[in-house]
Amino acid sequence: MGVVNRIGAAAAACAVLLLAVACHAGQTSEYRRQLGQAMDMPIDADVFRPPPGRNAPQQVHITQGDHDGTAMIISWVTTIEPGSSTVLYGASEDSLNCSAKGKHTQYTFYNYTSGYIHHSTIKKLEFDTKYYYAVGTGETRRKFWFRTPPKSGPDVPYTFGPLGDLGQSFDSNVALAHYETNTKAQAVLFVGDLTYADNYPYHDNTRWDTWARFVERNLAYQPWIWTAGNHEIDFAPELGETKPLQPFSQRYPTPYIGFWQYSTFLVFHLKSLCLCHCFGIILPHNGNILLQYKVGLEAEFFPYKWLEAEFPKVNRSETPWLIVLMHAPWYNSYNYHYMEGESMRVMYEPWFVKYKVDLVFAGHVHAYERTHRISNVAYLPGRPLGQVYSTRNRES
Repeated sequence: MGVVNRIGAAAAACAVLLLAVACHAGQTSEYRRQLGQAMDMPIDADVFRPPPGRNAPQQVHITQGDHDGTAMIISWVTTIEPGSSTVLYGASEDSLNCSAKGKHTQYTFYNYTSGYIHHSTIKKLEFDTKYYYAVGTGETRRKFWFRTPPKSGPDVPYTFGPLGDLGQSFDSNVALAHYETNTKAQAVLFVGDLTYADNYPYHDNTRWDTWARFVERNLAYQPWIWTAGNHEIDFAPELGETKPLQPFSQRYPTPYIGFWQYSTFLVFHLKSLCLCHCFGIILPHNGNILLQYKVGLEAEFFPYKWLEAEFPKVNRSETPWLIVLMHAPWYNSYNYHYMEGESMRVMYEPWFVKYKVDLVFAGHVHAYERTHRISNVAYLPGRPLGQVYSTRNRES
């Protein structure tokens, strides 16, 4: 099949790994960030500037909308009034003759009220096809495009970049620009910690808006596949906010299954990365649910049941690579956040070995690291030796 990863550029504000079909393993980029503490860009920075026009759609972003890659979720925000939630689209820039109606929502967080957040899913798309789409109406209508992935197969080329811990610092801007220099990149696998809005007083949600305007230049054209990190939890009972993941889940939908108690846990299983299946496990921080809900890592926990059922469904003859995304790494040698994912590793790693997971991408630890195949599970001769783990983020 001749399918192996080619490793690309590690960026400054977040590490970037570019994977493509190749015949031999590649090498890590020589790119290195500058030493020193990352500094957030000011609120009036050019990259945070909203588009011109009254109620113009902003913060446009897309993500895959189904298991196979024939749907795309289009999301955007209007700030003054709802406006239209309909997306116009077509295979020709001059002929957007199809439409998909969506819905809009709002949320509040402490003293913040969001704009009108729109989500619309385009379905029944052709594989490996460039589509143009437009959101908004009249003079403030904005046009973008995306390309759907090729149909899954054992030897189908596809290039994507895992990113994590991006934030909105000056380094973040350099990093995103560095990623964009790779013209072959087609999608991003995001391993958590988007905006770092919770680092600001009162979890300042305007920083969710600035971040979304900052990344629109790429995210409106390439699907980013999401997992969440500890900075997405936004559990702040001192502010009266006791519903975890609220800003994240309102703004960044995924093709997900299931609803658990007070919060939605977005877990997904995609096969549209052409030569691989991709699983995302969104578990806050170290895999433990917030203790306020008195739910730990027991077998009744929804992601456990979901993953237990999904792993056996993977057809390795169709998609020979199996990738898992998470936020907190199970293996790292850095002293910061050391072994914070241990309880999650103890629970899930036997499955990773049993089902021969190839790659695990994580973030959280602000230092780049990549392992050989490794596991802490006793195995017999002839069984797999474990997984390759890669930690990547803005400090790498």
